[in-house]
Amino acid sequence: MLIVDCGSSKTPQIVSAIEEFCDTKCIGFHDLTEEMAMDSIGLVFSGAPLLITDIDMSKYLEHVSWLKSYPKPVLGICFGHQLIGLLYGAFGSKMREDRDWQEIEIIEESPLFNRLPDCFEMMEDHCEHITIPPEFKLMAASDACINECMQHETKNIFGVQFHPEVSGNYGNILLENFYFICEK
Repeated sequence: MLIVDCGSSKTPQIVSAIEEFCDTKCIGFHDLTEEMAMDSIGLVFSGAPLLITDIDMSKYLEHVSWLKSYPKPVLGICFGHQLIGLLYGAFGSKMREDRDWQEIEIIEESPLFNRLPDCFEMMEDHCEHITIPPEFKLMAASDACINECMQHETKNIFGVQFHPEVSGNYGNILLENFYFICEK
């Protein structure tokens, strides 16, 4: 699996968690190419120390515009979630800072949530959120953020606002579920 490091200090935890069940390769965001992505079973985009409402996102969106026709599974975490959303037409906005555990409530079943309870806690680290873009469904929410998880209606593209890589057992289960999606 290809882990795309968007600059998050938590990227090593993503790599460590996913290495438990498959081979991983980690590359920087700007080094990512469509050809590289095609050689992987799937992509995971990390968080980033960037605010989508404070920077011009066009160069980031242009760099991954090919994702809209990418045939393999994709998981975006925090900034990665926001990046996917913006690529598909979501809007971002500031919110109250959330850097603690949140109870996430599943709204709709998804293979990403296999073996997880209807409500589970995940660690948050953000102060922005995105709307649900066209072609996506809202999958989970919290009291702090409506769009905690979204899923494309027809493709295996997922975004989570929270950080499963630092959320213990439930986070590891979610990442393993993504691996199972990639293996199908």
